[in-house]
Amino acid sequence: MRLTRHRRWAAPVAVAAAVGLALTACTGDIASEDAGDVDCADYEEYGTFDGAEVTIGGTILDLEADRLVESWSDFATCTGISVDYQGSSEFEAQIAVLAEGGNAPDIGIVPQPGLLQRLAAGGWLIPASEGVEANVDEWWSEDWKNYGTYDGTFYAAPLMASIKGYVWYSPAEFEDKGYEIPATLDELTELSQTIADEGEHKPWCVGLESGEATGWPGTDWVEDYMLRLHGPDVYDEWVTHGIPFNDPQVAEAFDAVGEYLKNDDMVNGGIGDVSTQITEAFQTAGLPILDGECSLHHQASFYETFWNPEGGDENTVASDGTVFAFLLPPVNADDPLSVTGGGEFPVAFRDAEEVEAVRTYLSSDLWANNRVSLGGVISANKGVDPENASSELLVQSIEILQDPETTFRFDGSDLMPGAVGADSFWKGIVAWVSGDSTESVLDTIEASWPSS
Repeated sequence: MRLTRHRRWAAPVAVAAAVGLALTACTGDIASEDAGDVDCADYEEYGTFDGAEVTIGGTILDLEADRLVESWSDFATCTGISVDYQGSSEFEAQIAVLAEGGNAPDIGIVPQPGLLQRLAAGGWLIPASEGVEANVDEWWSEDWKNYGTYDGTFYAAPLMASIKGYVWYSPAEFEDKGYEIPATLDELTELSQTIADEGEHKPWCVGLESGEATGWPGTDWVEDYMLRLHGPDVYDEWVTHGIPFNDPQVAEAFDAVGEYLKNDDMVNGGIGDVSTQITEAFQTAGLPILDGECSLHHQASFYETFWNPEGGDENTVASDGTVFAFLLPPVNADDPLSVTGGGEFPVAFRDAEEVEAVRTYLSSDLWANNRVSLGGVISANKGVDPENASSELLVQSIEILQDPETTFRFDGSDLMPGAVGADSFWKGIVAWVSGDSTESVLDTIEASWPSS
């Protein structure tokens, strides 16, 4: 998935963050005492509103929620729109019920194209305005626009993004032990076996727990292997059910992942045996690297935030820092660069000028640069300056997303119908890690695919 699925960033508690700012018009050099030192020249195009309020809901919590709120604080000051954000780890499970009951927020930050399609099919979404669409046409690729489109109608622009398939490690350990960054999947297997044979600790640390979404980190592993082993065309067939979920090619990807996740020699470093993957929270699963209790952790670019859980900066993310990451390698060293990733989409449940003003800002290069500069995230917006990113890794991630030669595929489970991508696939990962066979798990997931 995708927290992006910022389900992936979601902690098990809800966070509310509100910005209620000056309701006076701001243009050019601000004279308003409330506006302080804010220069509103960049925000004039969004208009001014007297007493307008916009509510936003999503899965983004904790430090990331604070940074999200900060990213629109100047916009709120200059436009007079009071923006109230409410984050919840249950947002994805609840938003359709809220929409059906007429209680949805004005804007919902949806981390799954599949969920967006479900909400659109229910008739609850407001199509995107001309301003939002113009921004997407200028700053985003056609693929990203298509993720926010349902049945020919464009509903939402992308927001942030993430690159999946990073393998986090300690540069100091690699230097001390003479480990090389693997260039192929076979070399990754060799490295993992070397670490296991040395006997100091298990090579990999893994956490699959995420509340109702437990299992999703395992789906990311499978998606990465599907793309690398079989290429983008087969990947596309898989996520659209052009091939069944129990196709031999899917089984091959599962079994390749199983060489790690179902192997007591490989996991779960610093945590326990194979079974502890299911109870270890994804947010904390990589931290044993900091204590030298494991060497490798598979998680997306957004995991940078979790290396300093208290919000400090004692653990640096750099090639010569405390931790860094390399992309899960291809089958062959000279294969084209292929990555999976995720993102969010701010959908609208209320038709109002102030709502579309907020959504237009969120789809702009101005917002993307503002948010990236605050740290911890990336964007696929082509107007983002990579140097605004908060680490060497995130600069690299933005450059990968902006490179026209990169083969990018959205997180597969996020594209699948909810009954699969947000249910049977997650549950299947848990059952599989718990000991069920690949064949039985894939047959069960295949049987859950909606007939229409």
